[in-house]
Amino acid sequence: MIEKNNKIPFNEDNYTHNIDRNNERNLDRRGFMKTLVGAAGMFAISSLPWGAVAAKELSGLSDKRYPMQKITEVDYLAVGDSVDFAFPGKHDSAILIRLSENKYVAYQNACTHLRCPVFWKKEDGEMLCPCHHGKFDVETGVPIAGPPRRPLPEIYVLVENGSVYATGVKRYEV
Repeated sequence: MIEKNNKIPFNEDNYTHNIDRNNERNLDRRGFMKTLVGAAGMFAISSLPWGAVAAKELSGLSDKRYPMQKITEVDYLAVGDSVDFAFPGKHDSAILIRLSENKYVAYQNACTHLRCPVFWKKEDGEMLCPCHHGKFDVETGVPIAGPPRRPLPEIYVLVENGSVYATGVKRYEV
């Protein structure tokens, strides 16, 4: 015959007998918050070196020197025309526009809204971003319509010995 076990395993009359048993409830709310704040503090402290590296890199952007790069010959670019080129790196697209006989402007041609390409529309004298109908002032690179809020980064140009050269990038400052 099988005997049923109807005995209470412990003499206590409630079932909370194991709460403080063997330090099972060491972490209360206060302990949890201390642990959470400590973990957040450790994360903050461990990220400081990366923040210092980023700050050092960003602070040196205005002083960054680029090698002078030939864009085109003066004779190949009529007044009102534009030419695409890459500067400062081979994957950084840019645009050079000849506004008058002796005036050239160049900008990185990635829209400051969502990095869509910016095009020169000679007939209207406008720099357009077709993605969201953004327009930029050709003289300054400042946005005049659409969602862009920052100007296009200007590329410094130098005309020398019948050629147009890119010499540097003017960084956007807040």
